[in-house]
Amino acid sequence: MSLDWDAVRFVVFDVDGTLYRQRRLRFRMARDILLHALLKRDLNVIAVLARYRRIRERMGDEAAIDFEPALIAQTAAATANSPDAVRAIVSEWIERRPLGYLAACLYPGVTQLFAGLRQSGRPIGILSDYPAQAKLEALGLTADHVVFAGDEGIESLKPHPRGLEFLIAAVGVKPHQTLVIGDRVDRDGLVARRVGAQALIRSSSSIDGWQTFARFDDALFLPVLARS
Repeated sequence: MSLDWDAVRFVVFDVDGTLYRQRRLRFRMARDILLHALLKRDLNVIAVLARYRRIRERMGDEAAIDFEPALIAQTAAATANSPDAVRAIVSEWIERRPLGYLAACLYPGVTQLFAGLRQSGRPIGILSDYPAQAKLEALGLTADHVVFAGDEGIESLKPHPRGLEFLIAAVGVKPHQTLVIGDRVDRDGLVARRVGAQALIRSSSSIDGWQTFARFDDALFLPVLARS
């Protein structure tokens, strides 16, 4: 399926699972977490991370506003930790430790696509449910506008539209001139539809009602990579 790139003036990317191989990263992190648990003889990190992710997913489904305090508090209560302990574990194991593995997980073609979009004059946006700036730096990528769900004034997880609406307003384009590229219909696809933007979902198989692509070197992207 083709895409009318002439109608696209702004491209917004998800990060996790879209720009890099999330399964490969999770395997490496699971190995590190298991080793930590064995050496410390303590399963607390595993319990906290598992509960944190489950609660965060639920809050995304609920389109919760100002989710972060409740997320930390609920995780702390469910795992018998203090809020500060939960924040420390999340900071170390979700935000900091994965950075060293990201470059090796970058999908082929992403760097070229970013370069092609810049060459074509289309600004690049990032809309992520997790802190994204350090991940972009680890991946060797730059964007014109970066929004994280926890940013002041956003404080909402996809598919809540607040973050995408902020990006579109910052660039000064219309929603229908915006293309959201992600890997989840229930997050990236729905947030695009809620504001009237276009959506492109990374998937190895077709998804009814959605435009998909399998790789960043698919023919779909050739029009924005035409000039070398």
